[in-house]
Amino acid sequence: NPSSWKMKELITLTGVAQRAERFAASSRTPLCAACNSIIRGPFLVALGRSWHPEEFNCHYCHMSLADVSFVEEQNNVYCENCYEEFFAPTCARCNTKIMGEVMHALRQTWHTTCFVCAACGKPFGNSLFHMEDGEPYCEKDYIALFSTKCHGCDFPVEAGDKFIEALGHTWHDTCFVCAVCHVNLEGQPFYSKKDKPLCKKHAHAINV
Repeated sequence: NPSSWKMKELITLTGVAQRAERFAASSRTPLCAACNSIIRGPFLVALGRSWHPEEFNCHYCHMSLADVSFVEEQNNVYCENCYEEFFAPTCARCNTKIMGEVMHALRQTWHTTCFVCAACGKPFGNSLFHMEDGEPYCEKDYIALFSTKCHGCDFPVEAGDKFIEALGHTWHDTCFVCAVCHVNLEGQPFYSKKDKPLCKKHAHAINV
Protein backbone atom coordinates (compact mmCIF):
# COMPACT_ATOMS: atom_id res chain seq x y z
CA ASN A 1 0.00 0.00 0.00
CA PRO A 2 1.19 3.53 -0.63
CA SER A 3 2.42 5.48 2.39
CA SER A 4 1.39 8.91 1.17
CA TRP A 5 -1.80 10.45 -0.15
CA LYS A 6 -3.41 13.76 -0.92
CA MET A 7 -6.47 14.65 1.10
CA LYS A 8 -8.75 15.00 -1.91
CA GLU A 9 -8.11 11.36 -2.82
CA LEU A 10 -9.76 10.18 0.41
CA ILE A 11 -12.62 12.68 0.75
CA THR A 12 -16.29 12.02 0.05
CA LEU A 13 -19.41 14.10 0.62
CA THR A 14 -22.20 13.19 2.99
CA GLY A 15 -25.38 14.94 4.03
CA VAL A 16 -25.45 17.41 1.15
CA ALA A 17 -28.45 19.63 1.91
CA GLN A 18 -30.91 20.66 -0.81
CA ARG A 19 -34.03 22.83 -0.98
CA ALA A 20 -37.28 22.17 -2.80
CA GLU A 21 -38.51 24.77 -5.31
CA ARG A 22 -42.04 26.14 -4.98
CA PHE A 23 -44.26 26.58 -8.04
CA ALA A 24 -47.67 28.22 -8.28
CA ALA A 25 -50.65 26.37 -9.71
CA SER A 26 -50.67 26.37 -13.49
CA SER A 27 -52.14 24.57 -16.45
CA ARG A 28 -49.47 21.96 -15.87
CA THR A 29 -50.77 19.08 -13.74
CA PRO A 30 -47.83 17.01 -12.52
CA LEU A 31 -48.13 13.78 -10.56
CA CYS A 32 -47.13 13.81 -6.89
CA ALA A 33 -44.15 11.52 -6.22
CA ALA A 34 -45.59 10.64 -2.80
CA CYS A 35 -49.23 9.77 -3.55
CA ASN A 36 -49.09 9.44 -7.35
CA SER A 37 -52.11 11.77 -7.69
CA ILE A 38 -52.45 14.78 -9.98
CA ILE A 39 -51.44 18.05 -8.33
CA ARG A 40 -53.96 20.77 -9.14
CA GLY A 41 -52.64 23.56 -6.91
CA PRO A 42 -49.22 24.86 -5.92
CA PHE A 43 -46.51 22.21 -5.88
CA LEU A 44 -42.89 21.56 -5.02
CA VAL A 45 -40.12 20.26 -7.25
CA ALA A 46 -37.28 18.33 -5.62
CA LEU A 47 -35.01 15.51 -6.79
CA GLY A 48 -36.40 15.94 -10.29
CA ARG A 49 -39.95 15.09 -9.16
CA SER A 50 -43.08 17.01 -8.16
CA TRP A 51 -44.80 16.86 -4.78
CA HIS A 52 -47.87 18.13 -2.95
CA PRO A 53 -46.35 20.58 -0.41
CA GLU A 54 -48.10 18.77 2.45
CA GLU A 55 -46.64 15.42 1.39
CA PHE A 56 -42.99 16.39 1.08
CA ASN A 57 -42.00 15.30 4.58
CA CYS A 58 -39.09 13.71 6.43
CA HIS A 59 -39.21 9.94 6.02
CA TYR A 60 -38.52 9.43 9.73
CA CYS A 61 -40.06 12.24 11.81
CA HIS A 62 -42.57 13.39 9.14
CA MET A 63 -41.66 17.05 9.60
CA SER A 64 -42.56 19.17 6.57
CA LEU A 65 -39.60 19.77 4.27
CA ALA A 66 -41.44 22.27 2.08
CA ASP A 67 -39.47 25.28 3.34
CA VAL A 68 -36.38 23.79 4.97
CA SER A 69 -33.26 21.99 3.79
CA PHE A 70 -33.42 18.24 3.31
CA VAL A 71 -31.00 15.40 2.58
CA GLU A 72 -31.61 12.46 0.26
CA GLU A 73 -30.52 9.01 1.43
CA GLN A 74 -31.41 5.64 -0.11
CA ASN A 75 -34.17 7.22 -2.23
CA ASN A 76 -35.85 8.79 0.80
CA VAL A 77 -35.77 12.38 2.07
CA TYR A 78 -34.86 13.38 5.62
CA CYS A 79 -34.65 16.57 7.61
CA GLU A 80 -31.07 17.45 8.47
CA ASN A 81 -31.51 16.46 12.13
CA CYS A 82 -32.74 12.95 11.32
CA TYR A 83 -30.09 12.46 8.66
CA GLU A 84 -27.39 13.51 11.09
CA GLU A 85 -28.70 11.17 13.80
CA PHE A 86 -29.21 8.05 11.70
CA PHE A 87 -26.87 8.27 8.71
CA ALA A 88 -24.05 10.76 9.20
CA PRO A 89 -20.68 9.18 10.07
CA THR A 90 -18.93 10.06 13.34
CA CYS A 91 -15.55 11.79 13.47
CA ALA A 92 -12.86 9.64 15.07
CA ARG A 93 -11.23 12.66 16.74
CA CYS A 94 -14.02 14.90 18.04
CA ASN A 95 -16.73 12.20 18.16
CA THR A 96 -19.36 14.44 16.57
CA LYS A 97 -21.35 13.77 13.40
CA ILE A 98 -19.93 14.79 10.03
CA MET A 99 -22.03 16.69 7.51
CA GLY A 100 -20.36 17.64 4.23
CA GLU A 101 -16.79 16.56 3.50
CA VAL A 102 -15.75 13.26 5.10
CA MET A 103 -12.12 12.18 5.37
CA HIS A 104 -11.61 8.40 5.15
CA ALA A 105 -8.35 7.19 6.73
CA LEU A 106 -7.14 4.44 9.07
CA ARG A 107 -10.49 2.68 8.53
CA GLN A 108 -12.23 5.58 10.26
CA THR A 109 -14.01 8.79 9.29
CA TRP A 110 -12.92 12.31 10.22
CA HIS A 111 -13.80 15.94 9.69
CA THR A 112 -11.19 17.27 7.28
CA THR A 113 -10.32 19.86 9.94
CA CYS A 114 -9.87 17.14 12.59
CA PHE A 115 -7.53 14.96 10.54
CA VAL A 116 -4.26 16.68 11.42
CA CYS A 117 -0.52 16.06 11.50
CA ALA A 118 0.46 13.99 14.54
CA ALA A 119 3.56 16.15 15.02
CA CYS A 120 2.55 19.78 14.42
CA GLY A 121 -1.24 19.47 14.75
CA LYS A 122 -1.99 21.38 11.55
CA PRO A 123 -4.81 20.27 9.18
CA PHE A 124 -3.52 18.99 5.85
CA GLY A 125 -5.81 21.01 3.57
CA ASN A 126 -5.13 19.46 0.19
CA SER A 127 -1.45 18.86 0.91
CA LEU A 128 0.36 15.56 0.74
CA PHE A 129 0.46 13.57 3.96
CA HIS A 130 2.22 10.36 4.96
CA MET A 131 1.28 7.51 7.28
CA GLU A 132 3.78 6.10 9.78
CA ASP A 133 2.85 3.60 12.52
CA GLY A 134 -0.83 4.41 12.03
CA GLU A 135 -0.41 8.17 12.42
CA PRO A 136 -0.62 10.87 9.73
CA TYR A 137 2.20 13.37 9.23
CA CYS A 138 2.60 16.40 6.99
CA GLU A 139 5.41 16.10 4.47
CA LYS A 140 7.73 18.45 6.37
CA ASP A 141 7.45 16.57 9.65
CA TYR A 142 7.53 13.16 7.99
CA ILE A 143 10.84 13.99 6.32
CA ALA A 144 12.24 15.49 9.52
CA LEU A 145 11.22 12.54 11.69
CA PHE A 146 11.41 9.46 9.50
CA SER A 147 13.41 9.96 6.32
CA THR A 148 16.96 8.68 5.94
CA LYS A 149 19.25 11.64 5.47
CA CYS A 150 22.45 11.74 3.47
CA HIS A 151 25.44 12.24 5.78
CA GLY A 152 27.08 14.36 3.10
CA CYS A 153 24.41 16.91 2.17
CA ASP A 154 21.83 16.36 4.96
CA PHE A 155 19.02 16.08 2.39
CA PRO A 156 16.72 13.01 2.37
CA VAL A 157 17.68 9.88 0.48
CA GLU A 158 14.44 9.33 -1.42
CA ALA A 159 13.03 6.26 -3.13
CA GLY A 160 14.90 5.68 -6.38
CA ASP A 161 18.02 7.58 -5.29
CA LYS A 162 21.35 5.76 -5.60
CA PHE A 163 23.00 5.58 -2.20
CA ILE A 164 25.97 4.11 -0.35
CA GLU A 165 26.22 2.74 3.18
CA ALA A 166 29.64 3.60 4.58
CA LEU A 167 31.25 4.69 7.85
CA GLY A 168 28.01 3.89 9.64
CA HIS A 169 26.02 6.39 7.57
CA THR A 170 23.97 6.65 4.38
CA TRP A 171 25.21 8.81 1.50
CA HIS A 172 23.95 9.79 -1.93
CA ASP A 173 26.36 8.18 -4.37
CA THR A 174 27.33 11.67 -5.58
CA CYS A 175 27.94 12.90 -2.01
CA PHE A 176 30.39 10.17 -1.00
CA VAL A 177 33.53 12.13 -1.83
CA CYS A 178 36.94 12.81 -0.37
CA ALA A 179 36.67 15.47 2.34
CA VAL A 180 39.78 17.20 0.97
CA CYS A 181 39.70 17.07 -2.84
CA HIS A 182 36.05 16.02 -3.35
CA VAL A 183 36.87 13.22 -5.79
CA ASN A 184 34.03 10.70 -5.88
CA LEU A 185 34.83 7.56 -3.90
CA GLU A 186 31.99 5.29 -5.04
CA GLY A 187 33.53 1.89 -5.73
CA GLN A 188 37.01 3.17 -4.82
CA PRO A 189 39.28 2.33 -1.88
CA PHE A 190 38.89 4.99 0.81
CA TYR A 191 40.09 5.87 4.26
CA SER A 192 38.40 7.71 7.08
CA LYS A 193 39.36 10.33 9.61
CA LYS A 194 37.01 12.02 12.06
CA ASP A 195 34.12 10.15 10.43
CA LYS A 196 34.95 11.66 7.02
CA PRO A 197 35.93 9.72 3.89
CA LEU A 198 39.32 10.37 2.32
CA CYS A 199 40.91 9.24 -0.92
CA LYS A 200 44.22 7.38 -0.85
CA LYS A 201 46.14 10.55 -1.73
CA HIS A 202 44.74 12.43 1.26
CA ALA A 203 44.54 9.53 3.72
CA HIS A 204 47.02 11.23 6.02
CA ALA A 205 45.75 14.78 5.65
CA ILE A 206 46.10 16.76 8.87
CA ASN A 207 43.34 19.34 8.39
CA VAL A 208 40.06 17.51 7.76
